[in-house]
Amino acid sequence: MPLVELVPNFSEGRSQDVMDKILAAIKDASTVKVLDSRADPDHNRLVVTLIGEPEECFKAGFAGIKTASELIDMDEHKGEHPRIGATDVVPFVPISGITLEECADLAKRLAAKVSDELGIPTYLYEAAATRPDRVNLANIRKGQYEGLKEAIKTDPNRAPDFGPSELPKAGATVIGAREFLIAYNIYLNTNDVKIAKIIGKNIRHKNGGFAFVKSMGFDTKPYVQVSMNLTNYRETPMAMVVETVRNEARRYGVAVTETEVYGMIPVDALLDAAEYYLQLNDKWDRSQVIEKKLAEIESEASKLPTPLRDFKVKDFVSELASDSAAPGGGSAACVAGALGAGLGAMVSRLTIGKKGYEEVESLFIEKRTQLDELHQQLTKLIDDDANAFNGVMAAFKMPKETDEDKAKRSAKIQEEYKNAALVPMQTVRACKNVLELLIDIGTQGNKNALSDIAVGALNALTGMKGAALNVEINLPSIKDETFKSELKTELDTLLSGMDEAVAALVKNVRANF
Repeated sequence: MPLVELVPNFSEGRSQDVMDKILAAIKDASTVKVLDSRADPDHNRLVVTLIGEPEECFKAGFAGIKTASELIDMDEHKGEHPRIGATDVVPFVPISGITLEECADLAKRLAAKVSDELGIPTYLYEAAATRPDRVNLANIRKGQYEGLKEAIKTDPNRAPDFGPSELPKAGATVIGAREFLIAYNIYLNTNDVKIAKIIGKNIRHKNGGFAFVKSMGFDTKPYVQVSMNLTNYRETPMAMVVETVRNEARRYGVAVTETEVYGMIPVDALLDAAEYYLQLNDKWDRSQVIEKKLAEIESEASKLPTPLRDFKVKDFVSELASDSAAPGGGSAACVAGALGAGLGAMVSRLTIGKKGYEEVESLFIEKRTQLDELHQQLTKLIDDDANAFNGVMAAFKMPKETDEDKAKRSAKIQEEYKNAALVPMQTVRACKNVLELLIDIGTQGNKNALSDIAVGALNALTGMKGAALNVEINLPSIKDETFKSELKTELDTLLSGMDEAVAALVKNVRANF
């Protein structure tokens, strides 16, 4: 599964209500995980770090930009950090299974959508830039919101990549794609911002300082700050930068009081610093770090196929809808049966210990245990059913060059067809057990949850009848007539009278509403 990091920067770091609404919009619009959200009142800026599938990050980015445009008026905005819009900058960062170029395509699509639907001018930067002079974010933000407000109307070089050549109150937004960036701040024990600005100028790349460092000095309280973005921490390590800032600060009789990582950071960047200050030599290896070793083990484990029972509902349904034949109806029948058992167990728990149900408490304790066991059994059968089908397909792919090959292949096909009938037969039996328990419970449970018993029974009946179809479809391919006859007889016995029993239960439940 491809993963993308999205780091939208919003021009609001003081109003908790506005920040909460932006974060809520992001979460409501997508399935992304919010790894970090960090606000700075001096900069008047909120930086949010999200991670998720590419399209989910796309939806999250649009939702955040839209909400910010409705809540933030750039004519009123004041803050230390350079900015040109309510949503100032939105970079897509490739994490795994996706290229920087693909992230740039996402950025271009988002920029077009923001301009088309929200009327916000958008600019593309870094890997998504359409012009060399727009690779660098600082060039686009030149003059900030106030300067761009006039320049965008008259200067063709300041025309946006998408949208109108006029700023709304939400300003403009810069959207792009880049590699991982570390936002790093160093505080000095002085309130003389000139010193911070001189040091920031001396260490940044465009003024002859470190490659991959963009830095400025800011007047923050109570001390000034040298704020920087490290765009390639491997080529320019953090320890090298902070030591240089210390030496520069001494020239002015000041010192570093503390440093701050703003947002997320790769663990290797911190290990770089640890190795520098601890003077670890070539006998040291990062695999000695426990968390690193565990991550390697987890990475190997993640290469194994994820069991269907561990899928999220959305992912399971998507897999069911794909062009793969497994999972299919058999696995879906297991899910239906498991839902029935789960609902019965829920009603049991809502009855046990409740006032007015003391006389049936022992009954529901017994049924809860049995329903929990059946829920677990049916959940396991989701994968067993898919694997049974895959076993048949694998048998058909066996070699058939010689007579011996053909005999082995034929025997294996018969073995797998039998298994493909026996697995859904287990589902039929388990669903029948669920139904019997739900019928025993009837309407004795918590009156506020009676409908759940009926819904559980309907699900279990669907699971039972669906699994029965998966037994029946395999029987014609099995040559063992005795095996087929025994299975068919058991199937008829199990199904007999269940439609009527469930209908009676549902009718009884309705009568108690």
